[in-house]
Amino acid sequence: MPTNPIFNPSGDDAVENRSIWFGNTTNLMQLNDVRYSWAVGLYQQMRENFWIPQRLDITQDVTDYWNLTHEERYAYDGILSYLTFLDSVQTCNIPHLKSSVTAPEISLCMAEQISQEAMHNQSYQYIIETIIPPERRTKVYDFWRTDKVLKDRCQFIASLYQQYIDEPSSENYFTALLGDYLLEGLYFYNGFIYFYNLASRMLMPGSADIFKMINRDELSHVRLYQKLLPEAMEVFVHSKDRIYEMFATAVDHECLWTNHIVGNNILGITEGSTEQYTKYLANLRLKAIGLEPLYKEPKYNKSPYTHLERFSDTKKEAHTKANFFEATVTSYVMSSGLTGWDEI
Repeated sequence: MPTNPIFNPSGDDAVENRSIWFGNTTNLMQLNDVRYSWAVGLYQQMRENFWIPQRLDITQDVTDYWNLTHEERYAYDGILSYLTFLDSVQTCNIPHLKSSVTAPEISLCMAEQISQEAMHNQSYQYIIETIIPPERRTKVYDFWRTDKVLKDRCQFIASLYQQYIDEPSSENYFTALLGDYLLEGLYFYNGFIYFYNLASRMLMPGSADIFKMINRDELSHVRLYQKLLPEAMEVFVHSKDRIYEMFATAVDHECLWTNHIVGNNILGITEGSTEQYTKYLANLRLKAIGLEPLYKEPKYNKSPYTHLERFSDTKKEAHTKANFFEATVTSYVMSSGLTGWDEI
């Protein structure tokens, strides 16, 4: 895959000649006129989603942590470690994919994604350093080292990206891009559901508030890849069988991990509901990129956690408007009503 030069004086940034990949870009951010107008609105929303974890009160969670059952604390620690890995690997991986993107408006969205992934890691650190006792923190950070299921999970996800780094072919680029979509669209959500489950029982509300904000950011990343992948399927040689295979493998791995860390040990979550939710999400993400659902049974067309998803308050326009226990504004929207780059 070609990567962009720092500056290409012979490039052509005319809108009609732009493409997401393989364009002849100057690599300058000429945003007065864009070909991919959807990227304008997405970037603006990503910027409006700006938030700071330290502004969210998690003091109640310090006490609640010790009111959790042993199984709930084990899941809390393990899921935090897993989510830390997901956003860490994205912070490292996205720049490699971005370096081959030749449409500046899309490159800008990916730059904002990198910033958000890094801030999510800061959020996890804020939770760990504030809520979890000092003697347990190292175990949380190193959970992936000591838990074989999580270590294997991390290595599998990273390997999809690493094969592109080791052999930067267009085929491996497409695989890494699809891997990003699976990460952003599938891997986070059983973890989010766990925190919303605790909050529904009046436990760890501050943690749930932070994950609402992260959830909102991740949905903007999902929308980015839902736009990129149909374009990529027009540009890169690929196999639909390979796409379905990657989705099926992702579902199997996600169910294996969630059943290992949560299983049937948490009130309101079962291995059956985990399978239904994960396959429901897979079908949802496939349909969003123009493909048929993988799991045909009717039960996989609906979420078993509708009663918990409402806690995220990320439906419709994906604006987290208020703490669901108090009417405290937590969206920190700085601007609205922008219609074009010239108004920024």
